[in-house]
This record gives sequence, C-alpha cells and structure tokens, in this order.
Amino acid sequence: MSTNTLLTPPTVKAHRSRPRIRNRRSSHARPTRSVLLTVLTALVGIYALIPLVWLLINATKTQPDLFSSFGLWFSGDFALWDNLTGVLTYNDGVFGRWFLNTLMYVVLGAGGATLLALLGGYGLAKFNFPGKRAVFAVVIGAVAVPGTALAVPTFLMFANLGLTNTPWSVIIPSLISPFGLYLMWTFAADAVPDEIMEAARIDGASEARTFFQVALPMLAPGIVTVLLFTVVATWNNYFLPLIMLRDPDWYPLTLGLNAWNQQATTAGGEAIFNLVITGALLTILPLIAVFLLLQRYWQSGLAAGSVKE
Repeated sequence: MSTNTLLTPPTVKAHRSRPRIRNRRSSHARPTRSVLLTVLTALVGIYALIPLVWLLINATKTQPDLFSSFGLWFSGDFALWDNLTGVLTYNDGVFGRWFLNTLMYVVLGAGGATLLALLGGYGLAKFNFPGKRAVFAVVIGAVAVPGTALAVPTFLMFANLGLTNTPWSVIIPSLISPFGLYLMWTFAADAVPDEIMEAARIDGASEARTFFQVALPMLAPGIVTVLLFTVVATWNNYFLPLIMLRDPDWYPLTLGLNAWNQQATTAGGEAIFNLVITGALLTILPLIAVFLLLQRYWQSGLAAGSVKE
C-alpha cells in the first residue's frame, strides 16, 4: 500500500467516489427515448383506433347520411338514439335473442375452455407421467392447426351425431383451446413453485386442497389471460356458427349482423346499414368493458416470470 493512500482521509475518498455514484444512478434513472419507436407506436395506435372512430361516428347517422357524408365526420341529424331503438326493436327484437345466444356460447364455451385449460395446464406442469413429451408435441401441433381447417371434419362429425343446428354444435368445439392449454401450462410451471406444493403436502394437505388453496390464487393472472383470449375468440366466432346453424333463433351476434347486412342484396330485401353499424357498435362494447375491467390482471399475467428473483 502506498504512502498517498495511507495519508488520504476517508472523507476525501468518499467525496471522490460520490460523483461517480450519482452519475451512475442518474444514467439508470433516465429512460432512453426513441423517436422512431414513438412514431411507429403512434401509427399503430391510429391504425387501430380509426375503425372504432368510424363506427362510433357512423352509428349517429341515418341511412341516407351514410352515403352522402364523409365517413369520419358527423353529418345531418344526430340519429344515435333512433338507431339504438331500431336495433333493439327490429324484427321483433331478434337482436336481443342473438345477444343472449352469444352470451350463452361465451359462458359455456369460453368458460369451459378456460376451466379445461386450467386443469390440463396445471396437471401437465406439476405432475410427471409417461407420454408427457408426446402430449406436449400434440398440443404444439394443435396450436399450429388453424380452426378453419377443422371446420368441415367437425361439421361431418356433428352431422353424424345429429347435433347440427343446435347450440351444442357451437359450444362443444369451443371447449377445446390448444393455445389456452399451452399458455396455462407454461404459466403454471413458473407461477407455482414446487417447494410450496411440497410444503403443503408435508403439512397433510390433499392434492385437491393444495390446488384450490395454494396453487389457484397464484394462477389467477394466467386464468384471466386465458379467459380473455377464449372470450374474444368465442364472441367473434363466425365461421363455426355459419356452417353449424341454420335456424336464425340460434344465431350469435356475428352471424345475425351478417344476415342483416345481406338483406340489401336479396330481391325485395330492406337495406338497414344504419342498424348493422349500430348493432356492430353494441357488439364490441361488452368486449371493451371486459378488457378494461380485467386489464390489470391481464398485464400481470403477461409479465409473470419476466423477472428472476
């Protein structure tokens, strides 16, 4: 050790090191900003919001104003309330029945898919059994297969069972969500530590009690995330009901609004584009409400496992 080091007071050493510490902290505290990233984010946001703005504006117009005015600005009389009344009363209020049908498909189909994904993902993540690798390969392969590719085989199978043109032909296929199962599998593998489950078993808890009282609260963000995906997929499902249902009384909102839209192309059909647009606005409002109510759980589910403790 040199003489200069021995003669340097501790306060001088601390004083010399402080500016470096402050600069280091300040460099970490300042977030980096990218002009290009900000511009791209703004463009994507505008691209996503323009259809919603167009839908909201045109829901306030009458049928003639839809074709005589600019689409992204108001014109003529404010006809939103008249359009809402027309949607709810047209054809003996069939829109309300379509809404209840869609709600039934979502509660039974999306809710059942979330429950099956939860149970299957938890079991695959926390239990070892022969053939687990094969199950993983099947799940990954099922995620890669588009739903439209399975529509015709599914229709033929349900036709042989005599279940077409019934709600079960829409509900039962909606129970299968390979992506939800895979997402729940990967989430449960990281969100529920094996040490906690082992401690619960040592304390005498059964597997069912360990699942409901220990694992289930930890899996809540993942459950909400899977639920959002399945709800959106079932709510917007169009192709499956199109090939399965013939009775308009069992139509979901997507199929019913398309039937209204096709009236203008039939002989003697009535053009009700203002009701179609207003009905589409009413259709997306429940999805927006669900996303806003469950947003914080969804964000925490997507961020789970990103930080290593």
